[in-house]
Amino acid sequence: MLPLILPALLSLSPAAHPLNPHPNTMVASINYTDLSFEQAIAHSQELLLEIAANNLSDQEMTTAIANLVATENGARGFFVTFLTAQNFPLADQPNPALLTALSSSPAIVGELLVKNLAMATATEILHQRREDIDAAQGSQQVAQRTQTLINELSLPGLPEKLTELEQSLDGSGAYEAFLQRWNYDQEQREAIRQAIAKVE
Repeated sequence: MLPLILPALLSLSPAAHPLNPHPNTMVASINYTDLSFEQAIAHSQELLLEIAANNLSDQEMTTAIANLVATENGARGFFVTFLTAQNFPLADQPNPALLTALSSSPAIVGELLVKNLAMATATEILHQRREDIDAAQGSQQVAQRTQTLINELSLPGLPEKLTELEQSLDGSGAYEAFLQRWNYDQEQREAIRQAIAKVE
């Protein structure tokens, strides 16, 4: 399985990306159901560029993101892109259109947010050990953005998932296999525990 968190994929500086003169064509022509993980990443990159360029209305943005996160591949591809995007204020200050879209698939989105919080937090520790400051800051940003979404969304079942993750840190629970798969050590697990505690 590919990791949920990847390095920053694109910079959304307006100067680096010209406006798309036909923004809605890209959004309307996608068959979201059949997207692979890699295709979902590519589509999410294009979608975020359209959002950054103000080419989409709030309703168009909500529809496009809701369609993406309706499947696991689409949701994973979206979050990999969204949480690591540079120069993209929406990732730090989510608006109602985004929150509405993410709330449309609470089970898929909630599960990914819990795992992303754990992975970004643990990966930050790994980068710190390697003295890779830039990468550590990137992972920290992903964790902070994930915490913001968790707090803003109030998804049904999400508090229970966070509790299950915390219980799994001690060696038994619903996320025990997930934590073991990534071989998180005690320091990383303690950092994850602290990240969970910061969720309001």
